[in-house]
Amino acid sequence: MMFASIGEVQIGDIIVEMDAATGFSEVLLGRRAKSTQELVSCYAALLAHGTENDAKGVAAMIPGVEVAHISAAMRSLEAHGRLRRANDRVVEFQRQHSITANWGSGTKASSDMMALDASRHLYNSRTDPRRRTRAIGLYTHVLDVYGVAHDEPIVHNERQGSVAVSGVEEYNAAQTDENMRLSMLAVDTHGYTFVAMTMSKFLGFDLCPQMRDLSERRLYLPRSVKLPENLERIALTNVSERAIHKGWDELLRLIASIRSGRLTPKEALEKMGSSAQGDPMHKAADQLGRLLRTLFLCDYFSNPEFRREMHTLLNRGESVHQLQRAIYFGRLAAERGRRRDEIRAVSGSHALLTNLVIAWNTMKMQQVVDRWRKEKHSIEDAWLRRMGPVHFEHINFRGLMAFGVERYADALLDQPPQKRRASGGA
Repeated sequence: MMFASIGEVQIGDIIVEMDAATGFSEVLLGRRAKSTQELVSCYAALLAHGTENDAKGVAAMIPGVEVAHISAAMRSLEAHGRLRRANDRVVEFQRQHSITANWGSGTKASSDMMALDASRHLYNSRTDPRRRTRAIGLYTHVLDVYGVAHDEPIVHNERQGSVAVSGVEEYNAAQTDENMRLSMLAVDTHGYTFVAMTMSKFLGFDLCPQMRDLSERRLYLPRSVKLPENLERIALTNVSERAIHKGWDELLRLIASIRSGRLTPKEALEKMGSSAQGDPMHKAADQLGRLLRTLFLCDYFSNPEFRREMHTLLNRGESVHQLQRAIYFGRLAAERGRRRDEIRAVSGSHALLTNLVIAWNTMKMQQVVDRWRKEKHSIEDAWLRRMGPVHFEHINFRGLMAFGVERYADALLDQPPQKRRASGGA
């Protein structure tokens, strides 16, 4: 009933309406657009990067825009940090709606990788073992209020613990309000290692993995602990407290280097991979991570509410992946993504389009709820908690597009048409 009340919409209308509300094009361009053509070219570049279409395909969908203008705008989107700042602005706008309080507080998230089919000629593509096709990974952090807080292209089939921890630290570092920082990240089995659990704890949040195999659910305890008989089959007393004490100071120095900006968590975790075995700092992080995972499993098996919350976060991440696949359902072309800046632009543009749909749905859901309550229609918060802003059946992502920029000219253009006529311009 709610989405029937919202009605059908074209992706172009969503983009321009959300731009008027958030001003993300000003972030992408570094200033306000000087003309309608420049603004539409920016939107077209966003679609060319964030969907399976290229500049030529998008130009065929948007009358009046030339391929050269779209290609130039696509290169401008590759500027470092622009897409990330635009995403942050849209996520912040979405969280301002009171309906999001039914979904969460914005302090918890899940992260996972979405496989994007790609050419075998792409340097970071690998064979997806499930589908037997070449693909790259788009790794996203999804807040409990559904917004994509962080995105990054990664190599398929590699462990994802480093990018999971790095994404949270980057997001938390950008938050001015400490109460809005992430305190919990739910991941799957590929998204954690013992060292990553240690690193996340030092950085101020909990890494909560969903275990796939029973062998991953063993309890690791210090050697000084005497096990009860009913735990002997599922627990091992092989954690060395001495190793933790020996590498503790080096771990603190490593965290200090991360917090001072000398090193990113991703770089630190990549250096502390399997090749670092034998290093006192790596051994300390590994042994402490075993203890942390044991504590996590105790909470996971004994606290149903915690377990349900973690599964809810992971399910919301999967629902966002469904929306992402509706936006980008094709294959990354052979000539795309060969440069690091370009593949980052593909990931950032795809995340921005996803956030625009989520924010627009949230805004419209809020309007419907406010109208229904004003009309004395019964709608309970328990219903809203089970609804999400990732519905996309009412959105048309393909076909000819027209951007009604003139309706929002005052908010989007540096000099709206009315002012140009008043000043004697053409």
